[in-house]
Amino acid sequence: MTQSSPSTGALARNLMRAHDWAALGTIMPDDGHPYASLVLVAADYDASPILLLSDLAEHARNIAADNRVSLLFDGTRNLPSPLTGARVSVQGRAVRSDDGHLRRRFLARHGDATGYADFADFAFYQVIVERGHLVAGFGRIEWLDKGALLYLDSGIQDSGIDGMRSWEASAVSHMNQDHGDAIQHYAQNLLGAKEAGWIMTGCDPEGCDLRREGQVLRLEFSAPANDADSLRQQLVALARAAHG
Repeated sequence: MTQSSPSTGALARNLMRAHDWAALGTIMPDDGHPYASLVLVAADYDASPILLLSDLAEHARNIAADNRVSLLFDGTRNLPSPLTGARVSVQGRAVRSDDGHLRRRFLARHGDATGYADFADFAFYQVIVERGHLVAGFGRIEWLDKGALLYLDSGIQDSGIDGMRSWEASAVSHMNQDHGDAIQHYAQNLLGAKEAGWIMTGCDPEGCDLRREGQVLRLEFSAPANDADSLRQQLVALARAAHG
């Protein structure tokens, strides 16, 4: 496995966080064949994927027998030559979880899933990441171990990265309720969106996620948001940039 640079890991994480769906690969227990399916996905603060799956689905039955999975995050859409675009395949193990934090992160990004998330046959999963394979165009191909692929910065305050649980949700709610105009400026003036109506669905140390109906956008920070104050500083700086 080759040694990767921090910028390569950041590129891979950006792909993981910027997409609200992925191709899921699981293993069929009867004959060992790989099985590919389409799933909705969200990301935890360190970029670990979060899934909501039905026990009735083929991929969930496969995971119950062998929880090794692969997720393909595809950044090549709408490119005239897709093979020049970036994509990352993330390998790990899908583990069922009753963690309310993972539920909140997922449903904040996929509001429509609220209608069925509590059905008896649905469960949330966290993918325990082991490694990833990044293809960032011709000639730029790297294997990334867990330490390079995930955001594991020890500089996060308040008991490590999990400390974000105490303030991230309220910060996002505050932005949506009191600074909706700033969110529109982020989307339109910094990220090139044409339409209004964007909301913020979540933040992590490296950026924020925006959504408008079926569209998602990723807003990257210039420096890590290690605590609530540094998040505010990043959002204020981006708001100023969006105003020109």
